[in-house]
Amino acid sequence: MMIRAIITGATGMVGEGVLHECLQHPDVEHILVVGRKTCGVIHPKLTELLVPDFYDLSAVAGQLTGYNACFFCLGVSSVGMNERDYYRATYTLTIHMATLLSQRNGGMTFCYVSGVGTDSTEMGSSMWARVKGKTENDLMALPFKQVYNFRPGYIHPTPGLKNTKSYYRYLSWLYPVLRRLLPNSVITLRQLGLAMIHSVDNGTQKRVLEVKDILALAGKS
Repeated sequence: MMIRAIITGATGMVGEGVLHECLQHPDVEHILVVGRKTCGVIHPKLTELLVPDFYDLSAVAGQLTGYNACFFCLGVSSVGMNERDYYRATYTLTIHMATLLSQRNGGMTFCYVSGVGTDSTEMGSSMWARVKGKTENDLMALPFKQVYNFRPGYIHPTPGLKNTKSYYRYLSWLYPVLRRLLPNSVITLRQLGLAMIHSVDNGTQKRVLEVKDILALAGKS
C-alpha cells in the first residue's frame, strides 16, 4: 500500500526526523506538512499547508482529505506551563485536528507521539502524564482505521538535520552507553520514523507502543 501522509510538527526535531524518513521511503507516495510556518524543505513528494490557527481548521478542511496516515509530531513541553494551558496546547489541539481527520479519512492510521511515562489511568500525580494519557485514550476512541500511541524515551537525533535541539550536542556521547545499559529505553529518530511508516504498512496488535515495541516495529520490512 502506498502511503499518503499528513505530518505535523515538521519544524521541530521529531517531526523533521519523521519527515526525513518519509521523503526517503519508497512506500511513501505523498506528504502534506501542516504547520504554522514553513518547514523549509522542497521535495517532489512534499506539499505544505500553512495554517495560522490549529484550533480552527474549517477553512482548510477540504485539503485534509484523501490521506491514509497522519504522523502527529506536534507538541509542547510542560515545563513552566499550568495545567489549563498545557491541556489546551496538548489535548484540545490534538483532538480537534484528529476528529476532523477521522471524519474525512475513514481508512487513516493515526500515529501520535506521546512519551514514556504517560498515564493511561488519567489519575496520577504528574500533570503532563495525565493530559497525555487522556489524549491517547480519546484518540483511540475516534473512528480511525488504526491509532498507535508512540511512547519514546531518549531519542537520538538524525545527523545533519537542522532542528536538533542544541543540548543534544552535550548528550549524544551518552547514546552508545545507554543503548548498551538500557536497550529498551533509547531509540534513534530514524527508528521512530520507520516504525510509524511500518505501522501503516504492517500494523501491530499493540495500540500503545513503548520503546521495545517501537524498536520491533522499526525492524519490520
